Amino acid sequence: MSVTLDQTSALRPVAVGPLDAARICAAWAQSGLADDYVAYERPSGFVFAGGVRARIILSATEITMDIAGDRTRTQYGGTPAQALQTALGTIEGTWTAYGWVGFEFTSHLRREDRSDGVLGELVVPEFEAVIAPDGTITATGIEPEILLTHARGALAAPVRDTIALDVGDDPDDYRGRVAKAVAEITRGDYLKVILSRRVPVPFPVDLPASYAAGRRANTPARSFLFRLSGFEAAGFSPEIVGQVDAQRSVTTEPLAGTRALHMDGADARALREELQSDPKEIVEHAVSVRLSCEEVRAVAKPGTTVVTEFMAVRERGSVQHLASTVRGELLDGVGAWRALDVLFPAVTASGIPKEPAVRAITRLEPVARGLYSGAVVVAGSDGTLDAALVLRAAYAHDGKAWLQAGAGIVGQSDPDREFEETREKLSSVAPHLVRKEADS
Repeated sequence: MSVTLDQTSALRPVAVGPLDAARICAAWAQSGLADDYVAYERPSGFVFAGGVRARIILSATEITMDIAGDRTRTQYGGTPAQALQTALGTIEGTWTAYGWVGFEFTSHLRREDRSDGVLGELVVPEFEAVIAPDGTITATGIEPEILLTHARGALAAPVRDTIALDVGDDPDDYRGRVAKAVAEITRGDYLKVILSRRVPVPFPVDLPASYAAGRRANTPARSFLFRLSGFEAAGFSPEIVGQVDAQRSVTTEPLAGTRALHMDGADARALREELQSDPKEIVEHAVSVRLSCEEVRAVAKPGTTVVTEFMAVRERGSVQHLASTVRGELLDGVGAWRALDVLFPAVTASGIPKEPAVRAITRLEPVARGLYSGAVVVAGSDGTLDAALVLRAAYAHDGKAWLQAGAGIVGQSDPDREFEETREKLSSVAPHLVRKEADS
């Protein structure tokens, strides 16, 4: 079945800069133009994909496809990534799919150990609007003046007040869970694990407005806002899990090692120097880069895997990280979903080695992660893929909202310091939440 979009139209510029673009995407999300949508920011600009022409929903055992009302449900074997690749391969024509995969999408979990819920969802939209860095809006599949009207309104509207969420409590004994992980690492069960904690939000959250507010305080590698099948999320991804471009180059960008970007009574330069010289943070980063290299080599042509940047410092909202970039050229016959399967979950959100670290996460964390530490994905019929690591985000489903953050645990970890690291990361989102109005 063919899925195509209508002719493209270009509008004159209405905005300059990512903050204006984020406000416009939030306004389109709130406008009622589409019940389901995905907004995604990358260096080339923002895209807003609305409506559904094709939908794929993945669970631990089956994949459901709905293309123009033609719905099929199929049991699958193999990995979830293989199932998505196969399903997308049945869509004819030229298309771009947008959506998400959760942490339990990983092939490092046995099928019986995955959660019973949805592992991921992708949609081919009814329309797309792209905001270029110069503010030009390119519309496909929708009347452009409708978009322009909402864009102008967004830029003229007052900024909504935010609520700062207190993230200092530890009701599920995060420190105790860190101590257990340190004991397991000391015993030799694994080298590193990222343990997270979930923080409930005690009021209804307007995620589009929170996205616009939070983008002002964050400098993400990618940002995203979506609502799919009633599930909502907004976030500011510090790194990509993986990217495959049109030349079949695969890239991953591990971030490991963290310090607050600003701290009361501390000099910003001193915090940066402390990050770059802390043995625990350096070890944590180095082992992450080593594993990233091994994973890229597994899907890349011999001799093409390179580290193009090593242990740089990247500022991401309220924190700064040690960062590296690993690239390779995909082997013939290896596609983007196979590459993502090897790289997923991100080493900086799971652990080393991955399989025992993933098992430790499912054992030591009180609830399944779902989207947290999964990925928001944009995939094309041309074989390209861009997958943003889902951290620094807010989530809402079934009347509940929450935040979540983790820290990398190694043998030298101190539970109090790791708890403080989660607070530093949560500060990228927690101060920028907007309460949902009663009639919205």
